[in-house]
Amino acid sequence: MSLRCRLNSRAFHPFLLFSVLFLSWFPGSVLSAVVTLDSIEIFKTHEWLAKPTVYFQCKGENKTVLPDVKEKHVSYTFKGEESWQPLTDFPNEKCKRCGFYEKDIFKSDEFDEWEFCPSDFSEPGGRYTHLKDKEFNATFLCPECVHHELDSNNTSDSHKGAKGMHWALVLTISISVSAVFVVGSVVAYKYWQKRKREQEHTQFLKLFEEVDDIEDELGLGPLDGIV
Repeated sequence: MSLRCRLNSRAFHPFLLFSVLFLSWFPGSVLSAVVTLDSIEIFKTHEWLAKPTVYFQCKGENKTVLPDVKEKHVSYTFKGEESWQPLTDFPNEKCKRCGFYEKDIFKSDEFDEWEFCPSDFSEPGGRYTHLKDKEFNATFLCPECVHHELDSNNTSDSHKGAKGMHWALVLTISISVSAVFVVGSVVAYKYWQKRKREQEHTQFLKLFEEVDDIEDELGLGPLDGIV
């Protein structure tokens, strides 16, 4: 590996360190809030000749079949550790279009479909209960979901203040990372220049030594000895 490559690698280390710290300070950018089903009770079935196959699905995502839910007016509770859990996750604060459905031979029957949002989980422990009259009653769990509904007089100001602080912190970190990267690059470049001058000086002295050796071999003495 050349000297320049080693110097560039050393200069890149502070940038990599600050990048890791940046991601650790903003886990929401890489981590998701997981949603599990705590309990469900269906009030009716849409399949007349066989046991129902109930499943949960959000638009654009895979179906999650609930294999135990077969009888109406029976409350099914879960531990959140079942093989089919979790139901979905929220990578950000945006809502999803989700629902409970029942498989049928020709098409799926809908229990209910609604806007599923992280802000719904306002109950203690990150709970959210969704009731559809004459269809079902389900309770969901999402401890990581953050409920942003505040007092109506402070909601707007608090949201703007938090957003402003967030972007100010992002800007500060970005400037710090850039400054460290620039300073590291300048220091590395100056060190490389110093090493280059030392190498050139060493080569220059070595050249004179080689000339002296050649004079000795040829029997040539110093100029002042010739006079």
